[in-house]
Amino acid sequence: MAIQIYNTLTRKKEDFKPLEEGKVKMYVCGPTVYNYIHIGNARPAIVFDTVRRYFEYRGYDVNFVSNFTDVDDKLIKAANELGSDVPTIADKFISAYFEDVQALGCKTATNHPRVMENMDIIIEFVEELIKKGYAYESEGDVYFKTKEFNGYGKLSHQSIEDLRIGERIEIGEKKEDPLDFALWKAAKPGEIFWESPWGNGRPGWHIECSAMAKKYLGETIDIHAGGQDLSFPHHENEIAQSEALSGKTFSNYWMHNGYINIDNEKMSKSLGNFVLVHDIIKLIDPMLLRFFMLSVHYRHPINYSEELLQEAKNGFERIKTAYQNMKHRLESSTNLTEEDEKWLKEIEGEKQVFIKVMDDDFNTANAISVLYQLAKSANQYLLESHTSTNVINQFLQTFDELSSVLGINLVKEEAMLDEEIEALIQKRTEARKNRDFALADQIRDQLKDLNIIIEDTPQGIRWKRG
Repeated sequence: MAIQIYNTLTRKKEDFKPLEEGKVKMYVCGPTVYNYIHIGNARPAIVFDTVRRYFEYRGYDVNFVSNFTDVDDKLIKAANELGSDVPTIADKFISAYFEDVQALGCKTATNHPRVMENMDIIIEFVEELIKKGYAYESEGDVYFKTKEFNGYGKLSHQSIEDLRIGERIEIGEKKEDPLDFALWKAAKPGEIFWESPWGNGRPGWHIECSAMAKKYLGETIDIHAGGQDLSFPHHENEIAQSEALSGKTFSNYWMHNGYINIDNEKMSKSLGNFVLVHDIIKLIDPMLLRFFMLSVHYRHPINYSEELLQEAKNGFERIKTAYQNMKHRLESSTNLTEEDEKWLKEIEGEKQVFIKVMDDDFNTANAISVLYQLAKSANQYLLESHTSTNVINQFLQTFDELSSVLGINLVKEEAMLDEEIEALIQKRTEARKNRDFALADQIRDQLKDLNIIIEDTPQGIRWKRG
């Protein structure tokens, strides 16, 4: 069975047919690096890392490109507020990004291009669009002529007439048409800039991805992916400018992951429910966050709450416990018997179900259900009076194989040393004396997660492993 992908462009599932046999060219829109990433940024990072892993599992060679937007209004504002400069801010948060997503089990992309390092190709791209009559210069800005591109709106399934409703040219804009979008922006006083044929300035947001996708993957790619919020206008504009320049299809498949809500509300700074990955992975196992994200199909919205996270944790622990119990029993197992053959067939059957559900538009929710079933079968097998080294090894190998596709590590972290636990308890005691109850509660929860039970006695605090 071929891998099927839900293509946002056609609004249906399609068999994946690569441009080149055995190879996948995949571009995923990366973050704007003006701050630490939030869990909304983490979802596409996790989802499309898993898509990449599955393609590789199925034998494909994946050229995976994910960019950094390292110059734009948000970076300029952050640099001004911090008394720094744009390159320094970008470097800081690119390093933070790698730290966060690697903790979440994401592999490094084949290429992570940055806007500032590709200015020459961006300027050349804009020049070619002007020559072809698809763009124009206006007082140092350059705009794309949306009405000149036949098919604008095909990704978002909107006609250009529908898009015009309510559109108007804002004060200070120098466009010919309200739907035209910026390819190049003239620099304002004090802003970072690059020299160009139209004067000092910097790229518009949309042009960077088209130019870098072309440079690193070619004029036509297999898959372009990102969050649902990027479908319009960002990806719509990418299609217009890329296909206007090349006259070819930009991407054969478009994939978009769903939104994240926090306790059933849209995540936003104004609501105070903005969750940074940098903060949350200090409190929970990063693998749990990945497991949680994959427990819902990537196209569906996902609700982040303490209750749902705890449910995911309970399920994740069941799988990890079954895996560890198998490892423990391996030491005392014996030779294979005829009765064990049925277990080997059952394990292989679960593996085939995993492939089937992942072939169906990368259904990680159902793939995790397979891990639950594998854990259940493993626990049932361990109740047998006789266990075989061959069967247990097959269970372990299949756990490793399938969890690796999902990017999930089932190996429990080493238990904390006694002196490390004592140090944490002392830190908690000092926090309580200083009335820093938030820190004290955080340490208590950390110890609880490590299965450390604290008891207050007349002789002081005692602890034991649960």
